Amino acid sequence: MSFQKAFKRELQVAFSKESQPVWFRIVKYILLGCVIWFFWGTNTLWNILVVLFFVAMLLHFWYRYKTNGWRKSYGMWKHERDRRT
Repeated sequence: MSFQKAFKRELQVAFSKESQPVWFRIVKYILLGCVIWFFWGTNTLWNILVVLFFVAMLLHFWYRYKTNGWRKSYGMWKHERDRRT
């Protein structure tokens, strides 16, 4: 798979309404907002954000590995064979 195709597929998954339920997105951004509001102006905020970033990347690449590049269903990700690109 070429870089351009892989990048396009990553963007499709990132902005897909099927990749994460709406309730999960809402809870995720509320929690992120609460962390930022609570720790604003402290050095702890940056440590927390860095840790969250690395955890998110690890989770992303683990899911990508388990789904064979978003081409196989696994966990919450449900692949639709008729939408292949």
